[in-house]
Amino acid sequence: MKISVRTTGLPLCRAALPGRAVRTMATAAVAAATHVSSGSSSPMSMPPRLFNVRAAQNARLPVQPASPPRQPTTTTITPQSQTHPLMPPGYIATTATLPTFTIPSVILPTPSHHLLAKSIISAFRRDGIIQIAQSPLQQRLCKEAMAASKKFFALPPEKKAACVDERSYGGYIASGEEVTDGIADYSEIFTITRDFAKTDSRVKAGWPCHGPVPWPENGGMRETMMRYKTELGEEGKRLVRLVEMGLGLEEGELGRWIGDDGKQGEGGWHHARVLRFPPRNKTNGKGKEGRGIGSHTDYGLLVISAQDEVGGLFIRRPSREERFANWEESAAGLREEEEGWVFVPPVGGTHTVILGDMMQYLTRNYLTATPHKVGLNTRERFAFAYFHEPSFQAVLKPLNGGVIPTDLDDSRKKDKGVHYGTHFTNMFIRNYPERITTKRLLAEGRYGLLERPELRTIGAVPTTTTVEKSV
Repeated sequence: MKISVRTTGLPLCRAALPGRAVRTMATAAVAAATHVSSGSSSPMSMPPRLFNVRAAQNARLPVQPASPPRQPTTTTITPQSQTHPLMPPGYIATTATLPTFTIPSVILPTPSHHLLAKSIISAFRRDGIIQIAQSPLQQRLCKEAMAASKKFFALPPEKKAACVDERSYGGYIASGEEVTDGIADYSEIFTITRDFAKTDSRVKAGWPCHGPVPWPENGGMRETMMRYKTELGEEGKRLVRLVEMGLGLEEGELGRWIGDDGKQGEGGWHHARVLRFPPRNKTNGKGKEGRGIGSHTDYGLLVISAQDEVGGLFIRRPSREERFANWEESAAGLREEEEGWVFVPPVGGTHTVILGDMMQYLTRNYLTATPHKVGLNTRERFAFAYFHEPSFQAVLKPLNGGVIPTDLDDSRKKDKGVHYGTHFTNMFIRNYPERITTKRLLAEGRYGLLERPELRTIGAVPTTTTVEKSV
């Protein structure tokens, strides 16, 4: 099998104010980014006090470094008077130069696929993000999804506002409705959650976050988005297998928390978000400046994203000095205004992939969730993000084996696990405190259902419909 390396983007450089010297780095680690050229207790009526928004920076975690030692580099000093031309105005950041991996359509236990898997793990630990080439099918589906996105967001406000469901968090999120670290974000979003009919037993039983996706009438948006989401789900499976292989785990050790093998229910709590970011001087339809999305980490295993040609994405690389555990203390707003951010310029024909909270938890911080934020640019920007998640019912426990460090912290040996459904629900309650879904969930006391055994056993079905009359 042919082995090749392709890199994209601009040289890694520190963007600075005019007249200041900056540092550029030509990293020898690119050689490691080889890719294969081939054809993813007791019920409570209300949630606990959710989070101290700044305490995440001091969270106590195992001492295992979040990233390996840096590879040797060559360094030169070069004057730099401007930021990257696609970077939103007002930001100072380095610019990512990412290798582009090509993911095979079938993952096999061959030496070349093991090399690919280890290179991906190294890239995640070094950069916090990887870039993968889209297949021709994915390029077509991405283009169709972007077109459908623009068509939806161009609808009159009243038509978009009608796309809200009181049971799920699916549907339309208006500019300014999402809150990160207590501050409004000005992204417009359509969330594609798991789509359950109102007659589904889980919906009738009042399970939190379970309900239909309130698609807009006509226009074909549902069919277009679901084709793309389904394809990204297949890529997510391959990426999970590569992560297992790169970590030295047996096949299925990560996948079992998802249920994608069909043996445990219907698979993971996979969902997607269609995003529009307004121009920086026209946020929420008003002539004022704002931000796209504040600093945060995502909730599950991995996120596969596509962005148009307008830049806006920033990430933070893994660092042993930066500790956070979003399932314990909120990472929202993490180092929002501090130095150390990396701009990820858009590269046509690629997806970017970052890791979420549960990947960090499962691997005992060997892999860490990637803090990221979105800045508003001088014109509107569109993006699509797919989230490959554990089962809503999974109670995850840290993994053992392979390169994952042994946990020597006695307090964490008593860890009872993280229930993904509760983690997901907490995050959405935090981000959408005024949404009808949140208010109804809390008013009806359904948060306590998350403690029920059937909601903590992958593949289980409701044993009661006691809240049916109120749903």
